[in-house]
Amino acid sequence: MKGDIMSFDKLNLDRRAFLRGSALLFAAPTVMGLAACGGSKPAETDSAATDDAAATDATEAAFDGNLIVGFDQEFPPYGYVDDEGEYAGFDLDLAKAVCDAKGWTYTPTPIDWDAKDAMLNSGQITCIWNGFTIEGREKDYAFTSAYMNNSNVIVVAADSDIKTLADLAGKNVVVQTDSGAQSVLEGDQAELTATFGALETIGEYNTAFMMLEQGTYDAIAVDYGVAAFNIAGKEDKFTILEEPLNGEHYGVGFALGNEALAAEVEAQMQALYADGTVAKIAEKYADQGLSMDNWCLPEA
Repeated sequence: MKGDIMSFDKLNLDRRAFLRGSALLFAAPTVMGLAACGGSKPAETDSAATDDAAATDATEAAFDGNLIVGFDQEFPPYGYVDDEGEYAGFDLDLAKAVCDAKGWTYTPTPIDWDAKDAMLNSGQITCIWNGFTIEGREKDYAFTSAYMNNSNVIVVAADSDIKTLADLAGKNVVVQTDSGAQSVLEGDQAELTATFGALETIGEYNTAFMMLEQGTYDAIAVDYGVAAFNIAGKEDKFTILEEPLNGEHYGVGFALGNEALAAEVEAQMQALYADGTVAKIAEKYADQGLSMDNWCLPEA
C-alpha cells in the first residue's frame, strides 16, 4: 500500500525534543565546497571563478567576529533550555569553546527550524549548529566535516506487534517535519515508506511520543538520541527496533560562500578535541546519552 504523507504542521507545535547516542561509526565526509584539487581552469571559466571569489570575499567580510549560533532550543543534549532557564547543550558548549579560543563573541540564538534557511541566508544567524544532519543537504550549505555520528530508528510501544522494519507495512508512522528521519523515509527508505498505511509529519517529538502512547500512531521514526532521551525510564512503555533506518553524520552548517569560515571553525574543533576540551564537554552530557564514541572528527 502506498503511504500517504499528511502534514500536522497546522498544530503549530515547536521543534524537536531529542537526545542522541548511536554507537555506529562511519567515515566522516570531507568539507563541502572547500578548495578543489587540480590544475588551473580553462580561460572560459575565469569570469565565473572571479565572481565566485568575489561572493566568497563578500560573505567573509560580513563576519565581524560575532558567531550567531542558530539552534533548536528543544533538542537535548545538543541544544535546549536547562532548569535554570539558561541555554545549554553539547553543541552550544562546543560553539562557545570555539569562540573563546578564537576571541569571537558567542551569541546563541534559538530559531524556528522551518525558518532556518531564511535566517541563515539573511545573516540573522551565522551558522546552524544543533545536531544538524549533513546527508541530503550537501549542496545547500557550507558544512564543516562531520563531527558526530547518528542513526535514525523506529520507536514503537513496548507491547507492539511490530518487531522489524518489515512489520511496519500498513502501519501509521509519524516523523518530525524536515528532519533527517523524514529525509531518509522519503529517500533511501522510500520503498519501505510505500508499505506504510500513512506517514504523517509533526512539529516536535514530545507530542509524537505522547500520541504513540495513546495509540494514535503505531511508530515514530526518529534520531536515536531523541529515542534514547524520551524512553529513558519508560522502557515498559516504549522500545527501539534493533534495525536502524540508516547511519548519518552531524556537521556545522554555514551559508554557501562561507566555506572559509566553516573550515576555520572545523580546525578549531579539531584543536579542542586534541587538547581534551571536547571530551570534558561531552562528559557533562553523558547522563543524557551523549558519548565520545560517536565523535568522528579527528585531530588535524
